[in-house]
Amino acid sequence: MQQISPRQLAEWLGESAAPAGAPRRPPFLLDVREPWEYELCHLPGAHLMPMHTVPLRLAELDADADVVVICHHGARSMQVAMFLECNGFAALHNLSGGIDAWAHDVDPAMRKY
Repeated sequence: MQQISPRQLAEWLGESAAPAGAPRRPPFLLDVREPWEYELCHLPGAHLMPMHTVPLRLAELDADADVVVICHHGARSMQVAMFLECNGFAALHNLSGGIDAWAHDVDPAMRKY
């Protein structure tokens, strides 16, 4: 698992660069926050799967995909990324600082909470 900064993710989503060693394909954005948090703000194209549902919904995820796990500040996403890693996922990235860091570093117009 790798940490990815909001700016690195923005570049990757813009297809101008991918993290070292990652292929140049768009990542699967896995948002593990609660539905009310997702409704407040989220990255376009992010797939909502609250943290507590991930073990039950594991089969819905592609273990071969590049997955960026997102939460509010990066702690829940780190736990989910570690769980996924233990379950055979290899191309995992944790969004450092979460959606809050994205709002500060990339999209200041994004709603903060």
